[in-house]
Amino acid sequence: MQTMAFGFPKLGKNREFKKLIENFWKGNIEEKDFFKEIEKLKIKRAEIYSKNVDFFPSNEFSLYDFMLDTSIMLGIIPERFKPYKGLSTYFEMAKGKDALELTKWFNTNYHYLVPEIENDDFSLLKNFPLDDFIFHKNLGFTTLPKIIGPFTFLKLSKIVIKVNGKLKRCKIEEKEKFEKFLEKLIPLYQKILQELFDSGANSVLIEEPAFVMELNVWEWELIKEIYKNLTNLGELWILTYYDNVSNYHNFVELPVNGLGLDLISNKENLENLLKLGFPENKYLIAGIINGRQVWKANLKEKLNVIEKLSQVSKKLIISNSCPLYHLPISLEGEEHLPSSLLEKLSFAEEKLRELKILKDVFEGKDEALKVVKENEKLFKEEFGKNDEIRRKILNLSEKDFKRDLPYQERFKIQQKRLNLPLFPTTTIGSFPQTEDVRKMRTKFNKREISEKEYKSFIKKKIEEVIKFQEEIGLDVLVHGEFERTDMVEFFAQKLEGIATTKQGWVLSYGTRVYRPPIIYGDVYRTSPMTLEEITYAQSLTSKPVKGMLTGPVTILNWSYYREDIPKNEIAYQIAIALLEEIKDLEKAGIKIIQIDEPAFREGAPIKKRDWKNYFEWAVKAFKLCSKANPETQIHTHMCYSEFNEIIEYIYQMDFDVISIEASRSKGEILEAFENYKGWDRQIGIGVYDIHSPAIPTKEEIRKVIERALKVFPKELLWINPDCGLKTRKWEEVVPALKNMVEVAKELRKK
Repeated sequence: MQTMAFGFPKLGKNREFKKLIENFWKGNIEEKDFFKEIEKLKIKRAEIYSKNVDFFPSNEFSLYDFMLDTSIMLGIIPERFKPYKGLSTYFEMAKGKDALELTKWFNTNYHYLVPEIENDDFSLLKNFPLDDFIFHKNLGFTTLPKIIGPFTFLKLSKIVIKVNGKLKRCKIEEKEKFEKFLEKLIPLYQKILQELFDSGANSVLIEEPAFVMELNVWEWELIKEIYKNLTNLGELWILTYYDNVSNYHNFVELPVNGLGLDLISNKENLENLLKLGFPENKYLIAGIINGRQVWKANLKEKLNVIEKLSQVSKKLIISNSCPLYHLPISLEGEEHLPSSLLEKLSFAEEKLRELKILKDVFEGKDEALKVVKENEKLFKEEFGKNDEIRRKILNLSEKDFKRDLPYQERFKIQQKRLNLPLFPTTTIGSFPQTEDVRKMRTKFNKREISEKEYKSFIKKKIEEVIKFQEEIGLDVLVHGEFERTDMVEFFAQKLEGIATTKQGWVLSYGTRVYRPPIIYGDVYRTSPMTLEEITYAQSLTSKPVKGMLTGPVTILNWSYYREDIPKNEIAYQIAIALLEEIKDLEKAGIKIIQIDEPAFREGAPIKKRDWKNYFEWAVKAFKLCSKANPETQIHTHMCYSEFNEIIEYIYQMDFDVISIEASRSKGEILEAFENYKGWDRQIGIGVYDIHSPAIPTKEEIRKVIERALKVFPKELLWINPDCGLKTRKWEEVVPALKNMVEVAKELRKK
């Protein structure tokens, strides 16, 4: 039996990757020196891999996003970015003024850049996998060059077409178009693979996670054709993950040498293996170590699975179930966590060691057997239990999931109470977290300043941001969120049953990092979480200040969660805590409360057949926490997700106002709402792409709003940025928001 791992985080234990990239963007490092530092990070990863597993990939170290890399490699570069000038163009496509669309990678919180195909004039611009394979080879590392497969690449791309004289981006859903693009792509993939094999690659790892999507018969026919044309060049291993493959028979019959299956996400892949068997001549890459959760593996159970799999395949390779970049790098530095929790955790490095231990046990090594016996004890204890919150969950009834008045009646009450103008302007919540904010937080965490000094500083920042918002003329204000590190972590630190890490950073996209909390027990609130800052901000102005909360579905989906109770129960526990917070805010006179749910869509299962159960409890969790008084206006915010297919579930959430991203997608996202008959909720249109430093002009903002006015009555429209402004600089935010407010005022006059 052999071991393989893939997708190890590129961030570095001290976030070296993030710091290096951002220093390059700032012009603090020359390109030559930049690449030297990148090479050092690559070497560190290769050393970690090689100590623990038999096989590991090269070509994993993207400078921004692997789908962007693949697009550039294949010469698929939209005209607006041509001619290609290396890194300057690369980062312009990623985060420039007219950057590629950003959306969620399957059902994860990783975001990828959506390739845009304007024509079929593809060409091999640069063989990135070859360069990285040779780099590692020259250092003595034998790697598996890794590449996104042609089917997954096309399945997740969009084509640019003209509709009524206007350019529109849409998915490739017709067999003829897919075939047309494959005719051009396959020769390029053949060339890439041939060059790799000519340079000494023994096997090439091809990632095809799209094989787990619900695929048509014709799509599987194309997949067979693709690999019939590629497999004669050398040994190919295909990796799938995040779910079971949609057609097991078609998958195992593919003419390749190795097949990877996720045996963690559900039971179906394992059941198929044990029931239907596996080809004798292929490597079985069995994903048995969870790549998305931080809990230690039950090694005894894993060994039982390995024993069964060894009867199915004599060419067995055990691996992680999906890429490890969904995990923090190492438990090192997390000694502050309770020992009863710490001993149950396993981050990316520890996952590699688990693979090594399993192999050692399989080979009969005594030291590894001792580890397995110690590991058994971890799965016999229950901790973090709260009987009161469990009783509350058991006693929930249908009335707990329903607001007291229907929306149309609430609308009239709220309009009278708030007296807002046409096209109300607001922001999503956060304002720039500048260096002084981060320094003061660090000082407070190190106990270099008192709590009183820190709170005084936060109050001063709130005063400044309220004054700024009033001066530029925003209609509904926010307090700026200067006291918050992250929209989920902040609440995790205030709730019982959830732990937070010090070094558990994970990349979300580009250089954007967050520290997912760990839900280990029953979740409940012991005291108000946001009341002090929100009420102070409201005391400074006569305009409404939004109470800002992160929703239960997002807190759950952006955390590592316990697996001993159903997910819906965890969501309801969080929802009850948030409802208690809303009641406190209402008593304090807060008129508008925003419950952010950006992870609502991404948490959905990949296959639509599994949607009903997920959306049923996700909608109910939101409704449970948002059971506010009728006069309280409830907002929600969602961004960078495909809404078209879930618009009915979004409507069922029964909010009063939703704010969505619209600038990167050029307003195309509005089609989801346009096609939904009976939409009557207020909607905040994101007119400003906060993931780009570019400042939107009034004309660009007006275009998005005018596009929205073709879909919605003017009385329903709000105007706001795409997302929070935390990561932006004040010199970008000020002119952008001024332009936004001015456009709103001009439209009111018009």
